[in-house]
Amino acid sequence: MKRALTTTAAAAVLSLGAGAVAAEGDLVIYHWFEYIPQELLDKFSEEYDVNVVMDTYDSNESLLAALKAGGMGTYDVAVPGDYMVEIMTNEGMLDVIADGELKNKGNISEEWADPSFDPGRKHSIPYQWGSTSFAVSRDVYDGDINTTAILFDPPEELSGQINMLDTQGEVLTMAALHMGIPQCTTDRDQLKALNQMVQAAKPHWASFNSDTAKEVLVSGDVAVGQIWDGFAARARAEGANIEYAFPKEGYVVWMDNVVLLKDAPNRENALLFMDFLLEPENIAAVTNYARYVAGVDGVEDFLDPELKTQPEANPPADAGPGVFVQACPQEIQEVYDQIWTNLKK
Repeated sequence: MKRALTTTAAAAVLSLGAGAVAAEGDLVIYHWFEYIPQELLDKFSEEYDVNVVMDTYDSNESLLAALKAGGMGTYDVAVPGDYMVEIMTNEGMLDVIADGELKNKGNISEEWADPSFDPGRKHSIPYQWGSTSFAVSRDVYDGDINTTAILFDPPEELSGQINMLDTQGEVLTMAALHMGIPQCTTDRDQLKALNQMVQAAKPHWASFNSDTAKEVLVSGDVAVGQIWDGFAARARAEGANIEYAFPKEGYVVWMDNVVLLKDAPNRENALLFMDFLLEPENIAAVTNYARYVAGVDGVEDFLDPELKTQPEANPPADAGPGVFVQACPQEIQEVYDQIWTNLKK
């Protein structure tokens, strides 16, 4: 059995990105942080006698930037969200999975077999899906939390105690929902108002942080945290007295996917790994660890029973709509990039 390693994304670009080619018998994964159990990587490594190296990132935008900065040809697979799959496809960064290359492709749930961001699943397989909203400490605030005003126009007792995810797509999508304007709007007045609104909200925020979004809620360092539903469930399991919000204005839904990268140095091992994750028992191990939902049929017998009643995965009847982050046209994306740059200054 070969050893599974975990390093940082920065180290990956420095150590592997300088034209090095991984040796035969390796698999190099670019993955979200804290999102797959080490035991599952060990199982794959032992089953196929493959050395697994995993580097991590904390946002879809960080993934894209690192790959453009030299990561292509270094990694075999990555795990982008829905809209980022579409962007990476348009950028020519993904390889095509030919018919018959994945023997377990039939295990993909019907609802995720032909998504708009990857028709026919030519480049990807489903990994996990869930939502992005925010959680509020009930030790600090006992009022109504099911409104995006908690993030963008909070009550006095929450002001200055809010952590936002360091992810452009999810922050600005929730801002658009708060304002009731379309994503990817071409209306310059709406874009100007969006910029002004988030700039006015910024003084209420204590931090932008994704990789400690769970920890700051558990420690009580913040009273509100924009967060993914599985991370919120894990924070609650670790003792945080928090409630996950389903705002009436709406919230973000997402599907993370394993993609086959163009110029993958270990293409055969990448396909083996994707097939491995399409086996119900294996992908159920990810769900049990991360507390999200798999896009594969047959996982039910392998899941922790409490997942069925997990409040973070069961929106109330009066919840607002769940919306996917959209991939905007380039000229509009450039405006969003500038809004985000100004916000992070």
